Amino acid sequence: MLRVGWLYGSAAEDMMTGLSIHSRGWKSVTCSPDPLAFLGCSTTTYPSTLSQQKRWANGALEIFFSHKNPLRLAIKENLWFRQALAYIWLCLWGLRPIPELCYAFLPAYCLITGSHFLPKFNEHDFLIPMGIFVIYNSYVFWESKRLGLSLRMWWNLQRMGRVTAMTSWLCGFLNMMLQLIGLSKNIFEVTQKEHKSNDGDGDSHDEVDNKNVARFTYDKSPLIIPGVVVLLVNIAALVNGVLRLLMVDYTEIWLEALGLGFGELFCSVCVLLCFWDFFKGLFGKGKYGIPASTIWISGVLALLIVQLFRRSA
Repeated sequence: MLRVGWLYGSAAEDMMTGLSIHSRGWKSVTCSPDPLAFLGCSTTTYPSTLSQQKRWANGALEIFFSHKNPLRLAIKENLWFRQALAYIWLCLWGLRPIPELCYAFLPAYCLITGSHFLPKFNEHDFLIPMGIFVIYNSYVFWESKRLGLSLRMWWNLQRMGRVTAMTSWLCGFLNMMLQLIGLSKNIFEVTQKEHKSNDGDGDSHDEVDNKNVARFTYDKSPLIIPGVVVLLVNIAALVNGVLRLLMVDYTEIWLEALGLGFGELFCSVCVLLCFWDFFKGLFGKGKYGIPASTIWISGVLALLIVQLFRRSA
């Protein structure tokens, strides 16, 4: 008799279960009942969301480095190759922080050291990266509009993709590396979920929540530190880049002045915009402000990174 149940052994137990039953030859079908079923509760705070994302990234990497690796199941069991590719894409969530951090720090490095990784603005080669950027974002926005998403929702998805990768997924990746060398153990972290109350004060609670629905809340969670470090390093780079532009001889053509690092300046501004809520958190109060201890730790780390950039130039 075939027994089917919820499988564990990974922090991403839902992915582990789906991968296991697909490897037995089961097929997926689309089921969309009305009303919708299996709707869960969302996390209540931003740190809880980061903790949940960290658990997912860590659990996905656990599956990738275990005997349930999708490629192994595609070779030895009944997992379709296309399914294996889809599962690999999910399992490698935790590796995305590496390229994301490189792209976040590379323009900052160039602005601080006066170097380039992009063509200058007044060179014809600049049209290549600019064209790739415009075409990619135009296509993603068009896909979002096809799904009925607004411009604001598209932007939120873009920026949170960067923020999540460089904060919670980064911590999940580091935790997984410690597990592989035996310095850490897998601990299932339970996240706080939102449950609507039916008491008489429900309307007043909803009014307060709706007023601050778009604001991030913070605590002393170490998951916030990487985001603050990325923000501070790029702020330092932007200040350095602006000062470099102000030192240009204004008898030169303005396009040549922009050629001193316009592409890198634009990339660094994009990073700043993605972490804009972290920037507001630096000056926020109460639960909407980043704790002073977190800011001090992040500031020291950002200073070390900036000095490392200067010394490597």
